[in-house]
Amino acid sequence: MSLPASRTVCALGVLATALTVTALAPASPATAAGGTIPTAVSRGVEIPAFYDPPSTLPEANGELVRTEPLRLGAGLSIPGIGSLPGTATRVMYKTTDNNGAPAAVTGAYIEPFAPWFGAGDRPLVVVAPGTMGQGDQCSASLGLERPILFNGKTVSVGYEDIGIYRMLARGMAVMVTDYVGLGATDRLHTYVDRVDGGHAVLDAARAARSVPDSSVTATSRVALYGYSQGGGATGSAAELAPAYAPDVRLVGAYVGAPPADLRATAEGIDGSALVAALGWTINGLAQSHPDLRPILDENLNEKGQAALEDLSTACVGDGIISYPFQRSTSWTRTGESLEDIIEREPTVRAIIDEQKIGNQAPRVPVRVATGTEDDIVPHEQSRQLAVDWCGRGAKVTYQAVVMPNLGDGLITNHISPLLVDQTAAVNWVTDRVSGLPAISNCATMPIQP
Repeated sequence: MSLPASRTVCALGVLATALTVTALAPASPATAAGGTIPTAVSRGVEIPAFYDPPSTLPEANGELVRTEPLRLGAGLSIPGIGSLPGTATRVMYKTTDNNGAPAAVTGAYIEPFAPWFGAGDRPLVVVAPGTMGQGDQCSASLGLERPILFNGKTVSVGYEDIGIYRMLARGMAVMVTDYVGLGATDRLHTYVDRVDGGHAVLDAARAARSVPDSSVTATSRVALYGYSQGGGATGSAAELAPAYAPDVRLVGAYVGAPPADLRATAEGIDGSALVAALGWTINGLAQSHPDLRPILDENLNEKGQAALEDLSTACVGDGIISYPFQRSTSWTRTGESLEDIIEREPTVRAIIDEQKIGNQAPRVPVRVATGTEDDIVPHEQSRQLAVDWCGRGAKVTYQAVVMPNLGDGLITNHISPLLVDQTAAVNWVTDRVSGLPAISNCATMPIQP
């Protein structure tokens, strides 16, 4: 397939411009503290032995498996004073995956240098990262250590770092989850899996209490912050919290551009600059549902199989460079799109439908924000999530981020609202952990765009 060079360059330029604002320090090799030898290598990047889970995990969800100091790539250590914006700890904790089995999750906890001036104990914000990719070198915790990585084989950018640092500056502790299988070397990342993502977020809140020298307590207010893949994870966590983690004092969730309906999202990303996300979705669902593998073998051609294998170790930058504007029809034996295969395969359709967010009402305030021109994670299905939650009695603050069309399929319409709306999102989270009441605008939803 011949790709328009101008579109490829434009997409990569937007990614670089929007994301490298966080690259405040040069890349450094991913090595564990104390010189721990790596146990895995992904696209030339050594994955520290810390990320290799033990054979036996703790019983309790959210219980720490191990911790070690984490050097922030964009931080500053002042002898006798402290570390800015805070002191980071790499963590591994236990969660339960969507099959009911124990799983190890890695991430990072950051104790802020700034004091908390609000009421109560220092609050916690759990950050659910947006799409990082599927290779272990792409994890957000490693992104905190080296905000940008380029070694000729992989490109990884810690684009969530700037939002994280803004919340630390306000005195809120931050816990970042890597999700199930991203970083941890024992399994493939279960990308956009509703239950895995929600559980990983909630158990991150539990784990933060036990990190050495953490000021987070069982009475600390907890808020969730996520955009794109992260918005899906925080939305799922908000739904699952009452049954799965009633001990977490959850006070609100920012749910930005959530892929609440994977069918609609697949249609949006097919043929776009981010078509790689289709491969990550298929890989992740096959990790959770092995019964998908025979269906994939039957329907994917050699090119499709090779793409899935390649993407299983790729970061988001790699996916944009290698697979921009491809159509899933080129990955199948029959020339059907993946959406067509979903529709004609009952097993696949049932698994996709089970991933839908919006069937339960969160019991805490949620803020759903979506760009009106977003065509990667389509605006209409994100807004529909807000409508569904409103209909079930949830307290929803819905924000349509109105912007001009910045280019169909170029991811510009998806990335820009993240940046434009970030201040409002951080302010909303700050208000929730400060104990201020949220205002629902559900009554206006039927007439908003």
